[in-house]
Amino acid sequence: METRLSTADLYDERGDELASVSLQFKDLGGHTAFTGPIRTVRCLEDNGLVKSLLNSPGDGAVLVIDGAGSLNTALMGDLIAGAAVENGWVGVVINGAIRDRTAVAKLPLGVKALGSNPRKSAKNSVGEVDVPVEFGGVTFRPGAVLYADEDGILVEP
Repeated sequence: METRLSTADLYDERGDELASVSLQFKDLGGHTAFTGPIRTVRCLEDNGLVKSLLNSPGDGAVLVIDGAGSLNTALMGDLIAGAAVENGWVGVVINGAIRDRTAVAKLPLGVKALGSNPRKSAKNSVGEVDVPVEFGGVTFRPGAVLYADEDGILVEP
């Protein structure tokens, strides 16, 4: 089993060099701890861009999705999460909802989201990719490193 530094210990070590996300997320994936470089998507109730990104090589990255906190539709379900695993993504942080919670919880993928909703989202690919997104008092910049575990999320500025 791999030894990892907890986000609490990491914050104790590095302090204000790291931004701490204040928004409270639920751990919904099979992995509760994950770390990787950030890729981003900004979208509202439309997961077309999320699907295309998670169906492309992840190379150990974390996809941060700013869904504006909407819980009206799910931005990821078990099929897209399964594609993320197959393509080498280590985690997904969603400022919004997922669906298929039971199936997603069995996948070797870190998933933090605000909650769940069985309703599908639109598939028009409306939104932006690899732009800075902000929520929970933190700006997520593509290429910065994200650290997540049961205590929360830290991001290198």
